[in-house]
Amino acid sequence: MSEQRQRSLSTSGEALYLVLGLDKTCTPDDIKKSYRKHALKYHPDKNPENPNATDKFKELNNAHSVLSDASKRNIYDSYGSLGLYVAQQFGEENVNAYFMLSSWWAKGLFAVCGVLTGCYFCCCLCCCFNCCCGKCKPKTPGEEDPDSYVSPEDLEEQIRTDMETDADDVPIIQQPTNASERTGLIGDGRRAYT
Repeated sequence: MSEQRQRSLSTSGEALYLVLGLDKTCTPDDIKKSYRKHALKYHPDKNPENPNATDKFKELNNAHSVLSDASKRNIYDSYGSLGLYVAQQFGEENVNAYFMLSSWWAKGLFAVCGVLTGCYFCCCLCCCFNCCCGKCKPKTPGEEDPDSYVSPEDLEEQIRTDMETDADDVPIIQQPTNASERTGLIGDGRRAYT
């Protein structure tokens, strides 16, 4: 595992300044000058015998890319490398909201509001324990509602009784096979052109 992956994300926001040999009060011109000075010193083409020069050059590039961008620098100064990670995951505009919602007081407020309104209790009973008189409970594949199944014999009997009571409303059982003069349709549903 590389040294870069073993590092934990900091919240202080000082390490990139130390890479460039600067403090937090530096100007963008100071960052540019320090980067050029260190980049010439640790460039891999100028130090082919030094294997650590490549890693140092990558750190310099990373520090310069973050500190030269005003929005990334602001996030880094406020929240450190953890803030940069959050900005990469959720977008730079959502960093403040993320840290506000992950603060201890926001979590506490969320828990208190949930307990006072009973929202957590209701959700657990309805979703987890199926306490809505079994209405929300999912049905097993073998379990069927007895009212939903109608046997074919009962269906035929219902159609016969409906036909006897409503002689005017006779259901159409078969499609017409020949074209009529009004519709101009052939048996398969196409128009007949003559």
